[in-house]
Amino acid sequence: MDILHLVDRLEELFNESRSFPFTHSVIVDEDRMLDIIDQMRVSIPEEIKKAQQLLAQRDRLLAQAQEEGNRTIALAREKSEQLINNSEIAQAAHARAEQIIEQARIEAERIRREADDYVLNTLSQIELELERYLGQVRNGIRTIQTEKRQQQQIDQP
Repeated sequence: MDILHLVDRLEELFNESRSFPFTHSVIVDEDRMLDIIDQMRVSIPEEIKKAQQLLAQRDRLLAQAQEEGNRTIALAREKSEQLINNSEIAQAAHARAEQIIEQARIEAERIRREADDYVLNTLSQIELELERYLGQVRNGIRTIQTEKRQQQQIDQP
């Protein structure tokens, strides 16, 4: 279940709760509140799984970039070795092969940086969302605990 939906349900439960006169407290259906909190506990690991999937995707992208870079380097070396056999073209071919190798290295590094930036940005967004949800859950728990203590004080003679 989507964590945002659960937060909406938690807020809806709070809004539907009866106010306690002359306070900022409300009386909340404990079973419904605990049910929503349990569902949130189940849902949050799914958000973590999404983050892990992003990391795995990043690793795959890096591996592909490395493999492509290695292939390009191997092709450049092969080409340069073939060109070395030609006497007049040998120096130009060697220089061109080095350029191709350098371009492959630069491209692989660029792809790595972009993949890292993408994953960092996505994980940062997920972290912010999780912190916001955790704060909301903690506020809900504190509110319920406060109301429960107040109700116990009222119930005691």
